[in-house]
Amino acid sequence: MTPQNDEYAGEFPWWLVAACGLGAFFLYRIISDDLYTQVLSTLSRGVGITLFVTGVGFSTACVIGLLLAVAGLSRYRFLRQTARFYIEIVRGLPIIVLLLYVAFVIAPAFVAGVNWLLEAVGRETIRTRDFPLLWRAIMALTIGYSAFIAEVFRAGLLSVDEGQVEAAKALGLNGWQRFRFIVFPQAIRTILPPLGNDFIAMIKDSSLVSVLGVLDITQLGKVTAAGNFRYFETYNVVAFLYLTMTITLSLLLRRLERHMRQKPG
Repeated sequence: MTPQNDEYAGEFPWWLVAACGLGAFFLYRIISDDLYTQVLSTLSRGVGITLFVTGVGFSTACVIGLLLAVAGLSRYRFLRQTARFYIEIVRGLPIIVLLLYVAFVIAPAFVAGVNWLLEAVGRETIRTRDFPLLWRAIMALTIGYSAFIAEVFRAGLLSVDEGQVEAAKALGLNGWQRFRFIVFPQAIRTILPPLGNDFIAMIKDSSLVSVLGVLDITQLGKVTAAGNFRYFETYNVVAFLYLTMTITLSLLLRRLERHMRQKPG
């Protein structure tokens, strides 16, 4: 059966025309309506926080995810089982639960551990509230997404033909050289599309940090709507900002996928 995305690859993107029309309508309202303009001015301060949380969290999650994937494919049973334990436990938790658990359980425990070390060397201790909620939120998203990204990396690494790895061994390349020059450059073509999808998903899930009071787009929207009681207009702008980011990134990701499919060898 032909995959749906290939079957309709040449179809005119009417959905994009409709989305652009809707976006143009809201953009006109924002420009022409003082209330929309005021709401946008307020919420735009949260765009930077949203992108910062997503950027730092996703970058760190990619590093941890790659390490987990490599550990999961290791010849050592302990590393394989440890990586699988982490991945299955974390993937089984909703992001909202993980956020609350990290913020109010792991973060205080971490501060307590740091204080124990500080007391041991005779230094002044710190308070739990000195650990900002912003960084607790980033830590939670990093932990949560690292488990999903690990599976993306694992699938990509396994997609490389074993014969090429054996050929690299025959040429005398060590494990790191095989990974750097043979396995990873080929695996990245398989990895990038789902990795991009995870980045878009994290932008949306970053809205959950509002439960911790982090002043992202969603939290500023809640505060603004509670102050002006204009929920329709406020949440229209919230949706407009998220859709602008996610649809733009989705289109860039599709362009990247087409470029990588057309790129030889």
